[in-house]
Amino acid sequence: MVPDPIAKYRNKILQGACVDVLNSLPEESVDMIFADPPYNLQLGGELLRPNNTVVDGVDNEWDRFDGFKAYDAFSLDWLTAARRVLKPNGTLWVIGSYHNIYRVGTTLQDIGYWMLNDVVWRKTNPMPNFRGRRFTNAHETMLWVAKDKDSKYRFNYESMKAMNDDLQMRSDWMLPLCTGNERLKENGKKAHPTQKPEALLHRVIMASTDVGDVVLDPFFGTGTTGAMAKKLGRSFIGIERDGDYVKLARERISKVKQMAEDEFLNTPSKRSEPRIPFGWLVEKGLVSPGQTLTDMRRRHTARVRADGTLISADFKGSIHQVGAQVQKAPACNGWQFWCVEQRGKLIPLDIYRQKLRTELH
Repeated sequence: MVPDPIAKYRNKILQGACVDVLNSLPEESVDMIFADPPYNLQLGGELLRPNNTVVDGVDNEWDRFDGFKAYDAFSLDWLTAARRVLKPNGTLWVIGSYHNIYRVGTTLQDIGYWMLNDVVWRKTNPMPNFRGRRFTNAHETMLWVAKDKDSKYRFNYESMKAMNDDLQMRSDWMLPLCTGNERLKENGKKAHPTQKPEALLHRVIMASTDVGDVVLDPFFGTGTTGAMAKKLGRSFIGIERDGDYVKLARERISKVKQMAEDEFLNTPSKRSEPRIPFGWLVEKGLVSPGQTLTDMRRRHTARVRADGTLISADFKGSIHQVGAQVQKAPACNGWQFWCVEQRGKLIPLDIYRQKLRTELH
C-alpha cells in the first residue's frame, strides 16, 4: 500500500501564518481548497444604524493592509503556496466581496490557475445599507478554479442537479447568512465577524470532492469548512493563526458526526457507470424484435429490430438517432424518450438500463 503523504495532517488544525504552514505541507497533496481570505474592506470609522447603535462589522487587525500593493503581495504569496499543495486535478474556491475579489481573480489568472466559474452567493437576508448612499450589498462572489487549464477536475454534476430539483445547478446561489444557533458567539457577540453558513460549504464540498478527499482551508476561522467536511465524509486540514479561533473550531468540530455511511454522501457520475447498449435489452428479452416503442405523449412510434436498432416510418438507426429524427431535433436521449407499455402504463427504457446496471454491480 502506498503511504499517505498527508496522513499526519488529516483532520488537524495547524496554527500559524497560512503561507508558512502551506509551505510545510507535502507538494500536490490536497484535493480541494476553500479560502475565505481577508477582504481588505478599507473601513473608515464606526458604522452606525439609524438609531445610532454601532454595527458589529469587520474591524479586526487581520483585515488591515497598507494599501492595494500590500494586499496584492499577500494574495500572490498565499495563492502561490496553495497551488503548490493542490493536486494536479484539484480545484480551489475563493470567496470575496467587491473590495477584493477582482484583485484576487487577476492574481489567480496571472499565476496559472484556470477559471471554471464565478458563483454568486445571493444573500436572502443581507445587512441593510444604513447610510443610504449605495445599493445594499446583497451578494458575495466565489471564484472556482482548476490548478491549470489541463486539469481533469472533479465536478459532481449529478449531485448538483439532484440538489436543484433535477435542474442544472446555476451559478447564482440563494442562501441565507449564518444566523441563529449556527452563529458562534462569545459573551453575546459574534465569535467571528465573517462566519460563513454551513449550507454554502455543504454545496461547495458536494460539488467538487469525493468521499475521503482532503479539503484544505488556509483561513480556517471558527471551522465551518472542517465541520462540513467531517459531516460529509471528507478529511480536512485547517490553517489558522488566531489561537482563540483555533480553540473555538476544535470544540465545534469535536461535536460533529458524519451524517451517514459513505455510500449516501456522494452521487456517482453517470459517466462512471457501466455503459449499457440497447442491444443488451433485446438479447435479454426485456424488449422483443418487432415490439413497438412510443414516447411518453404517444406522438411518435418506432419498432425494435433484432440487432438493437429501431425503425420508424422512414428512418432506421439507434434509439437516439431515431428519437432525434422523429422529433426533427438535433439530438435525443433515447433512453429517456422511448417507452414500452406495461399494463396500460408507459415505462421509459431507462428503467431497464438501470436494472441491468444494478445486476453488473
